[in-house]
Amino acid sequence: MKVTDHLKNAENPLFSFEILPPLKGKSIQSIFDGIDPLMDFDPKFINVTYHREEYIYKERDQGLLEKIAIRKRPGTVGICAAIMNKYQVDAVPHLICGGFSKEETENALIDLQFLGIDNVLALRGDSIKTESSFKPHPKGHQYAVELIDQISEMNMGKYLIEDIKLEPTDFCIGAAGYPEKHFEAMNLSTDLEFLKKKVEAGAEYIVTQMFFDNQKFFNFVDACRAAGIEVPIIPGLKPIKSMNHISFLPKFFHIDYPEVLSKELLKCKSNADVEQLGIEWGIEQSKELKEFGVPCIHYYTMSNSSSVKAIAKEIF
Repeated sequence: MKVTDHLKNAENPLFSFEILPPLKGKSIQSIFDGIDPLMDFDPKFINVTYHREEYIYKERDQGLLEKIAIRKRPGTVGICAAIMNKYQVDAVPHLICGGFSKEETENALIDLQFLGIDNVLALRGDSIKTESSFKPHPKGHQYAVELIDQISEMNMGKYLIEDIKLEPTDFCIGAAGYPEKHFEAMNLSTDLEFLKKKVEAGAEYIVTQMFFDNQKFFNFVDACRAAGIEVPIIPGLKPIKSMNHISFLPKFFHIDYPEVLSKELLKCKSNADVEQLGIEWGIEQSKELKEFGVPCIHYYTMSNSSSVKAIAKEIF
């Protein structure tokens, strides 16, 4: 079932979450171990992230270095199929622009269609660690809106091969939104202009980047509606779990902590202190969002579900 159908049929805010694929060579059981504790809360869909290639250098004869591309977390399509088969829950694979040609994207979408997966979240993706800015595949997409365009074209039966009658796909397309704006956007206004273009290209719902200040989400929703963006907007929450997260999350995801939360975080002396505070803050955020009437609350588990389980017990 499509994410948008789940949202339409729901009487109360839905529960959903996102997982990471296991590192290359790890068993899929690690994925199941993260999902099992959350099944009691009746998730309607589970997102599976995709991670682009990284590069390593291996020394060869005569001191020469060979640049080798590797994917540390492969297997998104297979994981989505395994989730749907084991749990009978819709899986939402992430599709990214980075590292893929248009033909590779088309082939991935065909594979997803064969497997009965009819939801995708279309993202540009991040730049690789060795690049100062995002560089698209020479035969790929530079922006998420271009990827959404390609998926929408396939939904109309238009593939890269011209002059051949082909079966249209029927993907429900999600897009990302940024309550604190995308870090590369000039300002929130221009960011909303690009988001509206993604909706006009075919995105049917929006999932937000994590945030810790609900007022920023409320303001974001109001700004979207004022800009003419009418699709469902799903808030994304990430429980803080460790001392490392205190500085890592703002740095990596370009988000801020509200002053009240930052003061409490500075009092924490251990990972356990941070995790407990993250659970308490997540519960309060979730309660307020539920009262606001959000269609769904989406949790970023990073494949460690203990904090999300503690929050979900109080909310769902």
